[in-house]
Amino acid sequence: MMIMQLPRFRSTKLFTLFAGLMATCFSPACQADEGTQTDAPEYTIVVSPSDPGWTPLGEADFVRVNGDDQTLTWDGPVAHGSGTPIGVTRSRKTYKNFELLIEWRHERPAGNSGVFAWVPASALEDLPPGKLPDGGIEIQMLDHDYTRQWHQRTGGGKTPFFSTHGDVFAVGKSTMKPFPPLSPNGSRSFPSKERSLGAGQWNRYYVRGVNGTIRLWVNGEEVSGGSDCQPSEGYLCLESEGSPITFRNLFIRQLP
Repeated sequence: MMIMQLPRFRSTKLFTLFAGLMATCFSPACQADEGTQTDAPEYTIVVSPSDPGWTPLGEADFVRVNGDDQTLTWDGPVAHGSGTPIGVTRSRKTYKNFELLIEWRHERPAGNSGVFAWVPASALEDLPPGKLPDGGIEIQMLDHDYTRQWHQRTGGGKTPFFSTHGDVFAVGKSTMKPFPPLSPNGSRSFPSKERSLGAGQWNRYYVRGVNGTIRLWVNGEEVSGGSDCQPSEGYLCLESEGSPITFRNLFIRQLP
């Protein structure tokens, strides 16, 4: 199990956020080629706010793809997503090996959103409103009430392909070998634990993508991921999928 002590961030001036941000150092055993690993290993993360390389992400670092001027609006380092139309906002830059920090909060129960990694340019070209890209790796941000309401409508039983928060899966033409536990249809890495808090509460994702392997930590603990991702370089995207969500404290660190 990962050991990770995180300070509670405050949505104040960006300088204050960055000064107090954690930087993440890995033991030598964890610096190995992650693309060769098939199961999530256990290791310790040492938090140091003085580590170099972390860069804050804000409005200037993202480009609208197929939303309107209200789909994602910024108030300093805080981004407000309306949920409509369904679509994405992409990063200006593409990334290969990276670490991403992002906090998110659903503004109503049963909220649905996510962040995409390694989205190819071809999946975003001429993407109409109401559509999501047909490539990339999605890191799900789904409120627990979404699944509860599904059970109420269907009378219970296992969900066919989704859990709640923390699913990691390839979309469209992209491919990935998901880490267990798997979805019933085998296409997704399900979270090993339900770590997220409900609507109206902040959650923190730490995503690490290295050499085609993607890993997700939810509120301090690693829960899901996958290897052999193709492609393993591309844009990051913030998702709009029908419900309001707020993002804050976005930071990225590029890795060799």
